[in-house]
Amino acid sequence: MTKFALTVTCQSRRGIVAAISTFLAEHGCNITDSAQFDDQETGRFLTRISFQSETGGTLDSLSAEFEEIGRTFDMTWSFHDESQKMKVLIMVSRFGHCLNDLLYRWRIGALPIDIVGVVSNHLDYQKLVVNHDIPFHYVPVTKDTKPEAEARQLAIIEETGAELVVLARYMQVLSDEMCRRMSGRIINIHHSFLPSFKGANPYKQAFQRGVKLIGATSHYVTADLDEGPIIEQDIVRVTHAQSAEDYVSLGRDVESQVLARAIHAHIHRRVFLNGNKTVVFPASPGSYASERMG
Repeated sequence: MTKFALTVTCQSRRGIVAAISTFLAEHGCNITDSAQFDDQETGRFLTRISFQSETGGTLDSLSAEFEEIGRTFDMTWSFHDESQKMKVLIMVSRFGHCLNDLLYRWRIGALPIDIVGVVSNHLDYQKLVVNHDIPFHYVPVTKDTKPEAEARQLAIIEETGAELVVLARYMQVLSDEMCRRMSGRIINIHHSFLPSFKGANPYKQAFQRGVKLIGATSHYVTADLDEGPIIEQDIVRVTHAQSAEDYVSLGRDVESQVLARAIHAHIHRRVFLNGNKTVVFPASPGSYASERMG
């Protein structure tokens, strides 16, 4: 049986859940998991429903039949085939911990994505990427060539059909135009010291201040640098006994984990943009399983 997910946002009103569940039942679908949220401040209703079609329903047929309900409740909605892997383009500079982590998770099936390419402004990871049979695109960036480089990046996105761009420690600021064109489709990762320790060597700055928590934040990229809607965060405790180098190592570990979790949530359509924030629903049963984890 085909597994689908239905995502819906609209203004909250009586009868939405009843209309959706009745529709699915009448079209031979069995709900296996669902989550919903009513935002009391905005009056918005958001839901994600996983279900199986037991009578051969398809994306096209379900979508066509659902149109009337969508109009009735003025919904923004979409059906998704959960067996189809999202096409992802990764961008990286010279820090490879997130890239290596993503490649491993992808290789064992723990992150069910289709990596359509890796873009870098350096050649450090060309061999690593090519050895994974993934196209590597070297796009150098200087102050004078930045517009041309970004035009090439956008061309690669279009050529590969990438649905999501992941900045796996890509150390270049994207233009406002690119952020607008790719709104809700670029995910970034950075340390969680902002705005406390900006600039170079944030972990060294944190060490010198004797912080007790370090962490990472993954968010959607917007024109406001490092201030896009947050998808995932985590922390790790440190003590006076750790060195500045320990901070860096621990920070890289948590960055890798947070970025992978943010991507996992996005590709399973669990993240809903809600103004300047996000609503992130829990993972459906079985969505973390992979064929090679033992």
